Amino acid sequence: MDGIGDRPDDRIEGKTVLQYATMKNLDGFAKKGMNGIMDPIAPGIVPGSDTAHLALLGYNPYEVYTGRGPFEAAGIGIKLKEGDVAFRCNFAAVDEKLVVKDRRAGRIKQGTNELAKAVDGMKIDDVEIIFKEAVEHRGVLVLRGKALSSNLSDVDPHSNNIRIHESKPLSVDAKRTADILNKFVKESYAILKNHPVNIKRNRNNLPPANIILPRGAGIFPRMRSMDEKYRLSSACIAGISLVKGVCRLAGMNIIDVKGATGGVDTNIDAKIKVAMSALNKYDFVVVNIKAPDLFGHDGDVSGKVKMAEKIDKALEPLKELDCLKIFTADHSTPVTVKNHSADPVPITITGKSVRVDDVKNFDEISCAKGALCRIQGMGLMNIARDLTNRSEKFGA
Repeated sequence: MDGIGDRPDDRIEGKTVLQYATMKNLDGFAKKGMNGIMDPIAPGIVPGSDTAHLALLGYNPYEVYTGRGPFEAAGIGIKLKEGDVAFRCNFAAVDEKLVVKDRRAGRIKQGTNELAKAVDGMKIDDVEIIFKEAVEHRGVLVLRGKALSSNLSDVDPHSNNIRIHESKPLSVDAKRTADILNKFVKESYAILKNHPVNIKRNRNNLPPANIILPRGAGIFPRMRSMDEKYRLSSACIAGISLVKGVCRLAGMNIIDVKGATGGVDTNIDAKIKVAMSALNKYDFVVVNIKAPDLFGHDGDVSGKVKMAEKIDKALEPLKELDCLKIFTADHSTPVTVKNHSADPVPITITGKSVRVDDVKNFDEISCAKGALCRIQGMGLMNIARDLTNRSEKFGA
């Protein structure tokens, strides 16, 4: 449950979202399971969604993480080559002085395919530009050419009402790549500002998606597959390209679900149904539900409460599922912060042979009193393997 963790909020009686929401099913799983709290990476470290998912799958993000871009690229099916540099991007709205007015272009949902085609395929100084749209306002940029570097600063200022940044080389060998990236961004504005999609959006008083803002430069990471690491056949169900990309590069099969949008309108019931069916074929299935994180970033406490309750209701069929079940988050996204935080997330593990503790509710405070205590994300797969009798003894 992406970003479900939270902090106390005076608007909901000084409780967290999970404490305030009616969570009948998750509370039921907590009562029948082993509970704790989890630092996705380590105490005090604010996780990104990419580094957190790597850790939860048992990969050391400090060793395999090269930047967010490659995971986004893999998530939408772009096959990277050695030497490619990939970026996660936003379609954004800027004014004529290139001051960002809306980093997400009103969370644009339509027309991004046409906008992406308008900038895809250009060449800048013999470097090929590959650009594809992702979910809503997101996109992926790949630079393909010789002697490129990912050691660059972001163009995306990460806030509104700030002029776009100029990418800076963070090492001597990155100067050419930074120059190419800055040229691409300026060219994207020149092409998109008068694109028919944006003319229509302006007419309808919607923020135009008139520039592309890259961030998270990275090169193709080297990762052992889940099958190699754990001898597990595995699959992923997610709506957003980032999570799909992490799982794809981990050698997991990606199962597309109709209605899995990665947005607040995602079909959670369909995800759960498909996941249950997938366990007839796979040993291990990951389901990501992005929506709580979106409400956290927007500071919408009422929306996050309602989404938590919607998720809880959709989990009803899992009560009849005979397997090890783990309920947790990749990070906290407190509505009072409107961003990720290092607050540990609740975790419940339930299934045969799991020690049942005295916890009665699924929330950050209740779970902290459970038998699982406080763990780190990189240990989760080992715990799951042990509880399913898949671990091997270390030593004689």
